[in-house]
Amino acid sequence: MTDSSRRADDDPASLPRPARGRTGISERLAMNRTGSFEWDLDAGTVDIDEAGLLVFGLDPARFDGSPSTVAGRLDDADRARLDATVDEAVWGGGDSYSVHFQVPMEDGSRQWTHVQARILRRGDGRALRVIGVVRDATAEVTHSAFVLDLEKKRRRQTGIVERTTTAMSRAVTVDDVIAALTGPGGLVGIGADGLTLGLVENSGLRIIALSGESVEAREGLGSGRLDAELPLGDTVLSGRPRFITSLSSLVRRYPVLEPHAGELDFRAVAYLPLVAQARTIGGLALFYRERTAFSADERILCLGLAAIVAQSLQRAILFDEEREFATGLQSAMLPRRIQAVEGGEIAVRYHSAWSGREVGGDWYDVITLPRHRIGVVVGDVQGHDTHAAAIMGQLRIALRAYAAEGHAPATVLARASRFLAELDTDRFATTTYAQVDLATGAVRVARAGHFGPLIRHTDGRVGVPQVRGGLPLGISTHFQDEEFPETRLDLVPGETLVLYTDGLVEEPGADVDTGVAALIREVSEGPDGAEALADHLSDRLWERWGSGDDVALLVLRRSPDVGSPSAPRLHQYIHQADPQGLSEARSIVRQALADWDLAALADDAELVTGELLVNVLLHTEGGAVLTLEVLPEPVRRIRLSVQDRSSAWPRRRTPGETSTSGRGLLLLDAVAERWGIEPRGEGKAVWCEIGPGS
Repeated sequence: MTDSSRRADDDPASLPRPARGRTGISERLAMNRTGSFEWDLDAGTVDIDEAGLLVFGLDPARFDGSPSTVAGRLDDADRARLDATVDEAVWGGGDSYSVHFQVPMEDGSRQWTHVQARILRRGDGRALRVIGVVRDATAEVTHSAFVLDLEKKRRRQTGIVERTTTAMSRAVTVDDVIAALTGPGGLVGIGADGLTLGLVENSGLRIIALSGESVEAREGLGSGRLDAELPLGDTVLSGRPRFITSLSSLVRRYPVLEPHAGELDFRAVAYLPLVAQARTIGGLALFYRERTAFSADERILCLGLAAIVAQSLQRAILFDEEREFATGLQSAMLPRRIQAVEGGEIAVRYHSAWSGREVGGDWYDVITLPRHRIGVVVGDVQGHDTHAAAIMGQLRIALRAYAAEGHAPATVLARASRFLAELDTDRFATTTYAQVDLATGAVRVARAGHFGPLIRHTDGRVGVPQVRGGLPLGISTHFQDEEFPETRLDLVPGETLVLYTDGLVEEPGADVDTGVAALIREVSEGPDGAEALADHLSDRLWERWGSGDDVALLVLRRSPDVGSPSAPRLHQYIHQADPQGLSEARSIVRQALADWDLAALADDAELVTGELLVNVLLHTEGGAVLTLEVLPEPVRRIRLSVQDRSSAWPRRRTPGETSTSGRGLLLLDAVAERWGIEPRGEGKAVWCEIGPGS
């Protein structure tokens, strides 16, 4: 306020006359408990009008004009806050201030008071007077506190709805819904101290979730027939919510609970029907220890939570039903059991993608073939739906039929491609098919746009054979390119063949080579047995990659042949494309002879090993199988054999002085006691015996 405004207030003639029928300004100020004051800083006195004194709870007849008399009405904390505000404004160069504080009244109540003042200064900035208005702000502050509290409650309710909606949106299965409600933060997120969730099943009620304090946790009050004498059953049958605000009223309404009243530790409960698509699918009970009433907003919040949970449960139930249907269809398409095989062990694993009906077309199979052989296959039909699963079932049966007729792998894949192309579908498939003779270890592999096999050697190393391949099935026929070249491998005793589909090695967001490298590492570090290795790969890789794709895995191990304690034996396959294979084979031979207490024969055996393997790797088109065994009778000695697939037998030659080859058989004559050549299936074996007297 200014000086002129103060003089106008002092002069009644200068005030505008009140309109007829209306209250004047001074009367309205008194009615609204608003007054004015002027504080003379030099004199140290304060002049407060009658309305202002009433606001401060002071008797106008007794007021002495001292600022300390006014301040003395306040509590220490409020007085200190008022002094700090005034000092900061007056001595800090401010031109006004505004402050709220409480004034204790004679009736014991506390009145919120608001002072708004202006500071008048001289030309040099020195403060002279403070003039202002003082008013009773109790109603305003109380209303503001009410509004703030209401806004706080509404924010809390909004937060509960948002958290519940977010949690339910992530829930896919019924188990996911239960976990969201009962897991860490579940009850806190919905603001309850206990929870019961029940589903209607076969005209009964099944409790699927209990957390914290609840009635249904007591024996005989939970799952069973839908009973209107129990609160949750009554809610489901009637379809109406129940808001109960005392334990006594709950027991009066449902007398069957009276024997359990002493065990219950809550004060209020909301029983809510779960309605989805105009049908009650279950009930939700929320228990509260401290609540004694449900406001209109709180009832709406509970009903909103029930609606969210109901919709999520309905979606999850449909998902679980679809999942059961899809996995049942997929399971029916795959072999129900894998037969035992002589000379080896086979383990298969199948992992379904977790995406409702969108199952994939991955498959595996083991087929009995003529001449005591077996066929092993894994494959993947394009797509992730029930149509892919149906195509997979037809293709698996067709491929099994072609293979069982004894056709070569290339022929089997060509006919399977033609079969798929003739189906009324635009799907293609990838696959790897191998014929295995466990008696000899011979493997013939062909692949159609699929990953090649892995071979785990007896020393734990994992080989990745270069298996040539053709186009995927269906596509190859469409482009009239049904060429599926075969690759021949050897599986020595104790080695393991691993076939897999892409779901095992494709990590979301990563290059497939990363997944293949991880698979190779796990195959190498895993246990020896087929079943144990399959479990190891499942545990280590399926959880890592997630569940976005189906996985088919087949592990075939040829039975180990270690001989006996008196006549031990080892086998090693040396791939032609493995530059370290020759060196490793020589080291393996030396170490084995040391372990068998025949280290004296190591030099000769290592020399012969190198010569025989070099002949195979240089002069044939495949790898070699090295066999080293102890012959205990009549004198303990060793027999070393190198087998290959070439039908051409080595010829003894007489090399010249400068020749760099042709001395292999001469070396055998000089080092071995005996040596020879034997036909072995599609190839031959060169063997020799080395003893102490060689």
